[in-house]
Amino acid sequence: MAPVQQWTVFETEFNSTQTYENPFWDVTVRVHFTGPGGQHTVEAFWDGDDVWRVRFSPTAAGAWQWRTVCSDEANSGLHGQTGTLDCVPYEGSNPVLSHGPLNTSNNGRYLQFADGTPFFWLGDTAWNGVLLSKAEDWTRYLMARREQGFNVIQFVATQWRASTAGDSQGELAFEGTDHITINPAFFQRADPKVAAINEHGMIAAPVMLWTLTEIDPGQTLTEAAATRLVRYEQARWGAYQVVWLLGGDGRYHQDDRAARFKRIGRAVFGDRHDRLVTMHPCGVSWVGELFGEESWFDFIGYQSGHGDSAEHVRWLVQGPPATEWSNEPVKPVINLEPNYEGHPAYETGDKFSDYHVRRASYWSLLVSPPAGVTYGNNEIWTWREDPGPAENHRNIGTVQPWHEGVEMPGISNMTTLRGFFEMLRWTKMTPAPELLKQQPGDEDPNRFVAAAQTLDEAQVVIYLPLGGTVELTRDFGSARWFNPRTGEWSTAEAGYTAPDEQDWLLVLDQ
Repeated sequence: MAPVQQWTVFETEFNSTQTYENPFWDVTVRVHFTGPGGQHTVEAFWDGDDVWRVRFSPTAAGAWQWRTVCSDEANSGLHGQTGTLDCVPYEGSNPVLSHGPLNTSNNGRYLQFADGTPFFWLGDTAWNGVLLSKAEDWTRYLMARREQGFNVIQFVATQWRASTAGDSQGELAFEGTDHITINPAFFQRADPKVAAINEHGMIAAPVMLWTLTEIDPGQTLTEAAATRLVRYEQARWGAYQVVWLLGGDGRYHQDDRAARFKRIGRAVFGDRHDRLVTMHPCGVSWVGELFGEESWFDFIGYQSGHGDSAEHVRWLVQGPPATEWSNEPVKPVINLEPNYEGHPAYETGDKFSDYHVRRASYWSLLVSPPAGVTYGNNEIWTWREDPGPAENHRNIGTVQPWHEGVEMPGISNMTTLRGFFEMLRWTKMTPAPELLKQQPGDEDPNRFVAAAQTLDEAQVVIYLPLGGTVELTRDFGSARWFNPRTGEWSTAEAGYTAPDEQDWLLVLDQ
């Protein structure tokens, strides 16, 4: 067998000698890998007929041994199988493979790779992308996003309210609500698209259980079925470079939903897991206090959402993202769904522009310690082939074909945003509202000025959404204006008055 490079995917298959009525439920196969990186146990998954597969990402170079343990010990094809693999150092340049899997930084403020390299999350929203895209279109999209500087793709793993018929072949990932049956063909079509995200140098971030409505898996499935489905998704894709969004768009404060997801998270991920896990909540809801103590919950994801009322805006700039980020235990904070470009605002119906995308993104990155942010537009997430409505999303009106969302004004702004932060000492920054003598946002949240500084107070970043003048509580040695629309720098004169009434960033150094 050919050597396997570190952090890539080793795969092998087994053939059952027994027949089961529902293989998804009736038998469990675990594979124990032992090697220079210690011992790792991975669950194998049923892939149709008599075939089971296991995928494993070796954590260290050297010789590994593996053996299978099947819940049905009489099944000689699945129980007691053994083998070896030879892992060699990774030789490529793919950033999601050359540094090892993601984890959280020692200070709990941002994400980093296994070798300590910081990772600035710049995500894109392709909820229906894996489900509905053609292979060649998916490749075109991923190539574009890679060139634009994105490094995370968020998508939905199974049927959900915006794709109730399942994938492009009209097939469902599973059927039933309790003792469900799985459809391996559905996942076989999804596998290469998930792998392609990594191949294009980006992290795959699947929503495992979309949860908002009564037709979504997170609500329709019994807890046992939901847990089993999540285990299957983990077994199938867990060797890839992924970040798990366990629940999607959930109202986790209602009823016993948080308790339910805590139990699912514990059952699947437990105290030891080698891929990061978070929750994607519904708009303007904060789940840090619900899940922060869970050992499987690695960072706080939130959704500032698609409202344009003063209340919605204030929730982001002066609500939980700005006030709860320092709560113990400390975890990175990432806005997984700011307002989408072109999405009609809930209150006024006005469509969000590239300005609103920039504004929500920079606010998100400065009212909490910067860890990253996700972009979205309706054309990409719905993934339509022609103009039309989004299923069960009447409020967003007619959506254009997916390819219209590959290039939009806000996307180039996100490319600029990532470049801007990576030029700064962003991993050392925390919010510093005390630097401002006055906060315009107290009277009008749309004028909120966000400020952050490094821990040694040597570098400061201030975002002004509508220009104006900033008065600070101390002096600085040098000051520059950064144009978030063009990426251009200019010298800031004394008085710190923005060049015009558009949005600007002020960078100050001692």
